[in-house]
Amino acid sequence: MRQKIKIPRIVRIEKISGHKIQCMFNNGESRVLDFAKIFKQWNVTENDFEYPLLDEKEFKRVRLRNYTLSWPNIEIKVQGENGEDLTLPYEIGADVLYELSDEIKEPSNYRYGRLIRSARLKAGLTQEQLAMRSGTTRFYISRIENDKTDLEMSTFRKIVEAGLGKKLKLTIE
Repeated sequence: MRQKIKIPRIVRIEKISGHKIQCMFNNGESRVLDFAKIFKQWNVTENDFEYPLLDEKEFKRVRLRNYTLSWPNIEIKVQGENGEDLTLPYEIGADVLYELSDEIKEPSNYRYGRLIRSARLKAGLTQEQLAMRSGTTRFYISRIENDKTDLEMSTFRKIVEAGLGKKLKLTIE
């Protein structure tokens, strides 16, 4: 069986502040890139493509293109496969950006583990009892409650409705 390789991709630019960009990656993580730190680490000088990006006005012209960060205001000249000259926007691969970024922990009100623990305690159930009712294990319930694992919507529904005897209601604002 072939294993599918998961390549980090940026699906949304969430916020730009100074030389920091907060992005959502395809794994659902929000991560922040501190380009002041990155450019310093890269020892960017006026001979480098990145140099104009030291100006915040130029830096903020960033766009999402092909699931990565792209600066159309910075043009890079490359030679194509057929030897033709191409002009492309300056981009940094999403895999490189992922490695350079820092994860942002979700605010506690977005953590479903906290919700499940609170509801379980309110219902007077142990982790073992909740696991039995929802067809999972105490270890898995513990991992969920401590936000140590991702949770599929169908499993979340099973824990809430079968395990806790509650109705799951989601809203998108």
